Amino acid sequence: MGKQKKARKYATMKRMLSLRDQRLKEKDRLKPKKKEKKDPSALKEREVPQHPSCLFFQYNTQLGPPYHILVDTNFINFSIKAKLDLVQSMMDCLYAKCIPCITDCVMAEIEKLGQKYRVALRIAKDPRFERLPCTHKGTYADDCLVQRVTQEYCSSPQCLAQKYFSVTSESTRVLSHKYPGRSRRSHPDLVAKEHKCYIVATVDRDLKRRIRKIPGVPIMYISNHRYNIERMPDDYGAPRF
Repeated sequence: MGKQKKARKYATMKRMLSLRDQRLKEKDRLKPKKKEKKDPSALKEREVPQHPSCLFFQYNTQLGPPYHILVDTNFINFSIKAKLDLVQSMMDCLYAKCIPCITDCVMAEIEKLGQKYRVALRIAKDPRFERLPCTHKGTYADDCLVQRVTQEYCSSPQCLAQKYFSVTSESTRVLSHKYPGRSRRSHPDLVAKEHKCYIVATVDRDLKRRIRKIPGVPIMYISNHRYNIERMPDDYGAPRF
């Protein structure tokens, strides 16, 4: 049998709209502007973020006792499962005084977990824990913890009035910019912004991955029914396992 004749294809190219077509808008009828060629010899301007002066390469010179440790929601829950006392186990890990710090969003996350996690809520309300106020919206703690260890200190009065304040009691809030002569140790929120003095305690893999990208911030985690720490100089604390 002979081959079947195929019809030839005519006008296979795509149909294009005319510039006078009514469906086109005025901005579409204009001819595209030619991009100007950049001079390769010209100096390129770029913005480089300023690194904190407390860092000596990857080593954070501001880390020292007493250690301020930001506690995550899962860290408290897993500590209860491992039957670990938070403050005592932190001191056993670092061989120094430790001040656990808990933010408003972490406290709100524990409260949302309900009656099942009432023991974690009771531990979070321990008077030895330092409470840090949050100014952001929502109760997602991971972004708040990352922001606290990356954000720099701002000396403008607007920032001081809006964000940086310390809570002296439940009913009284004192703005930090009113007391410039006070020691910075009395304002842990200001210390964290200006000097990276925080250790982040978490067992969340995603949060660990985000913290590892930030230089000079150690991570405390749970392994073999004890606390361990990574990215910390060997001169500090207990030997690593």
